[in-house]
Amino acid sequence: MKRSLFIACLCASALAGPAVGQPTSVLMPGVTYEREVEFTPHGPVVTHVIQAPRPRGLYSLQPVTARDAVLGKDRLTAIEKRLSPTATVAAVNGGLFTGAGRPDGLFLQGGIMHTQPTGDRSSLGIDAGGTLSVDRVPFFGDWRGVGPRRGLSGVNDQVGPNGTVLFTSSWPGATPAAGDAVEAVLSTFPTATPNTDLTGTVSALLQGGRHTVPPGSAILYARGNAAARVAAEAAVGSPLTVRMILPSPFATAVAGIGGGPLLVKNGRPVFRANEAFQPSWLIPRIARTAVGQRADGGILLVAVDGGRAAYSVGMTNFELAQELARLGAVTAMGLDSGASTTMAFEGDLLNKPSGPERPIADALAVLYSGVQAPPPTRDVLSPNGDGAGDRQTLAYKLVRPSTVSAVLLGPGGSRIELDSGARSPGSYRFTWRGRDDRGAVLPEGRWTWNVSVVDDQGRTSEAERPFSLNATLKGIAVSGSRITVDLARPANLTLRIERSGAVLRTLLKRQVGGGTTSVTWDGRLNARLRAPRGPYVVRATATNSIGTMDLTATVRR
Repeated sequence: MKRSLFIACLCASALAGPAVGQPTSVLMPGVTYEREVEFTPHGPVVTHVIQAPRPRGLYSLQPVTARDAVLGKDRLTAIEKRLSPTATVAAVNGGLFTGAGRPDGLFLQGGIMHTQPTGDRSSLGIDAGGTLSVDRVPFFGDWRGVGPRRGLSGVNDQVGPNGTVLFTSSWPGATPAAGDAVEAVLSTFPTATPNTDLTGTVSALLQGGRHTVPPGSAILYARGNAAARVAAEAAVGSPLTVRMILPSPFATAVAGIGGGPLLVKNGRPVFRANEAFQPSWLIPRIARTAVGQRADGGILLVAVDGGRAAYSVGMTNFELAQELARLGAVTAMGLDSGASTTMAFEGDLLNKPSGPERPIADALAVLYSGVQAPPPTRDVLSPNGDGAGDRQTLAYKLVRPSTVSAVLLGPGGSRIELDSGARSPGSYRFTWRGRDDRGAVLPEGRWTWNVSVVDDQGRTSEAERPFSLNATLKGIAVSGSRITVDLARPANLTLRIERSGAVLRTLLKRQVGGGTTSVTWDGRLNARLRAPRGPYVVRATATNSIGTMDLTATVRR
């Protein structure tokens, strides 16, 4: 049996194909995105990875709720669009949640506890220095009126038959209705910071639930035997103190989110974390989401597509743990998975969810508050007078008032200023044609769109986006079956016939001089196979010391 198992594992390893990755793209300064496809014996697996710096300074890693309240759901793309005016945002879905949209586990934001941790599943804590901790932390809480300390069951949560829960101002709407409920309204109540005494004045005692938390206040809500204690010991006009304890290693956390299970510990993938998850959650290959941190403090956000057999079959929980370890995580934790798995940037999906984008209760977001420059609209600007590709659009985004210097830097020390001075938050766009005031083409080669700013807090940031200015290809023309390309200078010229992005035939691939080069397409895909009738794309690609550019035209069979 052992020998058979060994052979099976060896065969599976041999059958697994190499990972095929797309070029890494820069989402914002210091933050990259990569999509990778691996062909396994179980089917293809598509993995999306965002890498970001340690969360400090201009960068933060923050849990965010769907609708800026502790209850409610929305799509990740909508959550990002809400945040986008105040930061550049890349995010994944957050932890598990209830049907009503309450985070099912810890939610700690800005040092304020909105929901308590679940002790039998892992939580993620983030301290002020940007260090992540993953651990199972229990919740301890108590309250004290005119009597002894009494137990606190939770924060902004459903209340059991004899439980006591604190509802804070982040709870939207009314408290739960219950005939045996007693509520002590605590006026001038401080923000719900853990590991400190929180004291308010009892301004009213109410019954039955269905009451809204007044601004700047809280409600201590109790049922059953606990309700009798609140009625007796929360005297109107007297102080009442609440404590919510987050033990080490989360005692210094300023942000946190529930999830699980633990995936990577001390750089090693965890096979069995022994958390409160059923095998039906851990074993199947499904879409999955995770967060991790590398030894240098860098952040990893990972989304694995699943649920589409011909596209991506997903991963098991342990395969996800192995993937995070392979990416260099020293610690990592799983987040909600399956239909919830989503990754997006600035309101646009990066991954392919297993179905329609699912509304979620919370997300985990990399937020950047420096200057952001989206990619130029063209990788190659071609001011050759043919009306195609001869106009470049450049842009930048500010989220704080800033002093800006936006310039184009080119070959031979070329420098062109497009914008400077004090600017308000917002997006700014510019059009550039690659020519001087007299209409002459500027030096060809590699150019860089560079935007540097100093914001109103004295913080500096810079964004750069490279592109090429290349007028080698002057034009492409089609007359019947003849294709003619006009070059401004010698280049390695390739002519291909394409349809729907697929290359069907290469007509020419060789070094040619400047001037015109013509070829004739005989309407075939190879020596024997004639192409079906219809339109095709002929693509001319020219490569030389200046760079690479291409032009396309339509040719009919």
